[in-house]
Amino acid sequence: MSNFNFIKTDIDGVYIIESKLFGDERGYFTETYKKKDFDEAGLKYDFIQDNQSRSKKGVLRGLHFQKEHPQAKLVRVLEGEVFDVAVDLRNSSPTFGKWVGVILSEANKRQFLIPRGFAHGFLVLSEYATFCYKCDEVYHPEDEGGILWNDPEIDIEWPSTDNVILSDKDAQHPLLKNCEVHF
Repeated sequence: MSNFNFIKTDIDGVYIIESKLFGDERGYFTETYKKKDFDEAGLKYDFIQDNQSRSKKGVLRGLHFQKEHPQAKLVRVLEGEVFDVAVDLRNSSPTFGKWVGVILSEANKRQFLIPRGFAHGFLVLSEYATFCYKCDEVYHPEDEGGILWNDPEIDIEWPSTDNVILSDKDAQHPLLKNCEVHF
């Protein structure tokens, strides 16, 4: 029996994942990934790299993707809270250009599975957030693409847009209609 609850979203292939917690007055234990359980759920990935970042409130990272070396990601928050978003960039998908978002936090311990062919980003809602993710492909800096976080065609309903903090690169991403996306 699996210790995971795989929750389908409105976009094919994107899942919210909840893990069973085992706890007492000392704290808790939970599995965050078990290949056998993911495989049995039809989520067959070969994760090869783990990444972690820490950001302060208002930081928005994204919307990122890799053009020729796309990555599937399994993301979660170790500390704090973020609003995490996946945007479907698969040209043949009926949900191309649509997005799905979820609150990930230290408290809810949810994870978000984003397959290849998606742009990804998150907004930090707490004072700080430590964000961690598995990838099934290594990062290739020369291959990175991006879409502007507030593209009106995508129309992501961010929980807050006051005082958003962007990197120079993220502030200059093009709109989806100006991106060459081939997934």
